[in-house]
Amino acid sequence: MFEIDKWQEIYSTIRKNKLRTFLTGFSVAWGIFMLIVLLGSGSGLENGIHEQFKGGALNGVWISSGMTSMQYKGLKIGRMIKFTNEDFGSVKQTVQGADRISARLFLGNKLVSYKDQYGSFFLSPCHPDYGYIKEIDMIQGRFLNNLDISEFRKVAVVGEKVKASLFKNNDTIALGKYINITGVLFKVVGVFRDYSRNDYEQMRVYIPISTAQRVFKGENVINQISFTTGKATPEEADAMVKSTKLVLAKIHTFDPKDERAIDIWNKSEDVKKFNALFSGIRIFIWIIGIGTIIAGIVGVSNIMMIVVKERTKEIGIRKALGATPYSIIGLIMQEAIVITGFAGYIGLILGVGLLELVAKKMPATEFFKNPEANFSIAISATILLVVAGAIAGLFPAMKAAKVRPVEALRDE
Repeated sequence: MFEIDKWQEIYSTIRKNKLRTFLTGFSVAWGIFMLIVLLGSGSGLENGIHEQFKGGALNGVWISSGMTSMQYKGLKIGRMIKFTNEDFGSVKQTVQGADRISARLFLGNKLVSYKDQYGSFFLSPCHPDYGYIKEIDMIQGRFLNNLDISEFRKVAVVGEKVKASLFKNNDTIALGKYINITGVLFKVVGVFRDYSRNDYEQMRVYIPISTAQRVFKGENVINQISFTTGKATPEEADAMVKSTKLVLAKIHTFDPKDERAIDIWNKSEDVKKFNALFSGIRIFIWIIGIGTIIAGIVGVSNIMMIVVKERTKEIGIRKALGATPYSIIGLIMQEAIVITGFAGYIGLILGVGLLELVAKKMPATEFFKNPEANFSIAISATILLVVAGAIAGLFPAMKAAKVRPVEALRDE
């Protein structure tokens, strides 16, 4: 493999047939180039879609109250299902494996003011765990805690855009200030940034759900129960969702098969569907890329057949002087691997370079972000190049090894 004479001979052969070698290598380089670009583009599409999933835990489950659409045990259709604190407690005790759980109350937009600054912002009462379920990033202060719930504290956590709207001029520090929410003063204890790309999420104000029920509702009603399924498998997560629905169906006397009595969004199901979709896309891209590379391999193999034909007499002389079939096979395969490997490497570099250029120059869109070919793809492509070169040279090499010295010396 590392004999200097072989490398000199390969170099001499390539130099004598520059155009032929270039055209042969170009087909391999183009195949690798297209494979890298397609895989990188698929990665950019996948990154863009995954960006849309931010703003909520991938293993999150959201259950909202609804209206019955089926008769059950003599009860009529159209009954409104109203969750209460007791429902939240029952779900919390019954569902095993939920590591974070919170209830929410929907109060809609409320007038919020600070001094002479006013705004209408979405008021979202919840439990402390909702900060984890919603993947809220605290940039100042803290989120709600259990003491806020148990002591009915009048504290608020505001979005950064709420802060920007209310705290202007010299009042840039929101922590410790009191904001007025429909006539009730709440102390700001934190400022958050939501991972969601939707600006609406940044216009929220979170307050303790216990305080909101006492101050704004006067009853223990809730609108939504959400939890995360921890490290549960998809099957275990589905079982948790099913058991939750059975618990609520028993409490509120509705048919567990009724899809409208409560609305359930299991985010892991959407993630699973998209992962399956992108797995299919990746397989399709590999099939297209490998097909293109195979076309290049066929070209290299054909050229090596021509090389063997042109060097039949030389091969016969080598064998007459004692060259073994293995050494003949090694020579031909080494030349094929060199041509394929070098051309493929050029295609790999150009493909990665194009993806880097697109990532820097092209602004991220809603469904396309950071196209890239990661290290594992580069390693896979490199292995593919070596295998392709070996396959391209194998059949011509085997033909060369079968050349008989006497017949080769007669060849014109």
